[in-house]
Amino acid sequence: MQPNTTALERAFELARCGTCTSIKEIKRRLNAEGYWSDVIEGRQLGQQLRGLIEAKAKDSLIQHRPSP
Repeated sequence: MQPNTTALERAFELARCGTCTSIKEIKRRLNAEGYWSDVIEGRQLGQQLRGLIEAKAKDSLIQHRPSP
């Protein structure tokens, strides 16, 4: 757990970095790091986090696609 980082900020970091592929996974990781994951609730927040997860996954696919 980073002392000046909230659970919400950490959730966005995890969604952006690509190591977590679902909100459930983000919550598990937050708990493992000592954060209180119950603050990760709500439709709007879920949409934002899923959007970041999907964007990172799409970016990873593009980077790993073989060149013609």
